[in-house]
Amino acid sequence: MTQHLKGRAAIVTGGGRGVGREIALLLAQQGAKVMVCDPGVGRGGEATAERPADEVVAEIKKAGGTAIAAYDSVADYKLAGAMVDRCVKEFGSIDILMNVAGILRERMIWNMTEEDFDVVINVHLKGMWNMSHHAIKYMRQQGFGRILNFSSDAYKGSVGQCNYSAAKAGIIGLSRSIAKEAFKFGITCNAICPSADTRMTLTPEVKANRERKLKAGLMTQEQYDRQSQPRGPEFVAPIVVYLALEEAYYINGQTIHAEKGRMHNYYFGEEMCKLYKDSENGLFTVDELRQKAPGIFKGKMTEVVPEVEPVKAQKYVSQR
Repeated sequence: MTQHLKGRAAIVTGGGRGVGREIALLLAQQGAKVMVCDPGVGRGGEATAERPADEVVAEIKKAGGTAIAAYDSVADYKLAGAMVDRCVKEFGSIDILMNVAGILRERMIWNMTEEDFDVVINVHLKGMWNMSHHAIKYMRQQGFGRILNFSSDAYKGSVGQCNYSAAKAGIIGLSRSIAKEAFKFGITCNAICPSADTRMTLTPEVKANRERKLKAGLMTQEQYDRQSQPRGPEFVAPIVVYLALEEAYYINGQTIHAEKGRMHNYYFGEEMCKLYKDSENGLFTVDELRQKAPGIFKGKMTEVVPEVEPVKAQKYVSQR
């Protein structure tokens, strides 16, 4: 097999399990030297005695590759910088950064605690900023870099996951901003929205969430059936590793969905329904909007949730 990443140095956060593990292994197969970063915490960020990073490193070395393990949290600014510095010190550079690490704290917004919100934002969004911030300082100097930030289709909104959805939406904005700021230095940054079976998704809570979405009309039957089929994390790794290649320079600032047998990019921020006014300095009145807005927007926007008229809302409240 041709090794397309021979000589490159990569960091994979959350590299001990699931999608991160598959990416670390495939990077190594492609010739990259890999730092596997994973503190071994539980699904909700709770401390454990597990060291999955060591297992992945051992597997890479057994296959003849080069790898080291790191155990610090990406949410800590200084520790994130220390991991990047160590990669450069031991491997000679930091060429590829795969920001996969994440945790989940699922609750409806009225039951979610401040800690539940903060810890998820800190690991996902701030953690990716921490790692990217430190890595780009080296990437700019060498004129090359590939950053892949793991978002999720949950950025469009997800029942019981407002903290996670907020973080994942922020990651798309972060990734697009990095791409715009750093492209002139040969650096690309893309957001990946994977769909795969991992310990994050194979839980009763996730299954119940999916069933709630279907029942509420927030998910089609086709989407439900597809997401209920076995889809291993190994199907996500190839597109992610491809984006790390030098020849993938033309994909930058994009948001890409990847799962078994399919991948696509997402439009983001394009104008759809439009209402313009040139007269009176462009100032709309409320009465004008009452008259014109339904004709412009009603039934013509991408539906996020089913419409609920006020009388129906009161019916739902009375049935709680």
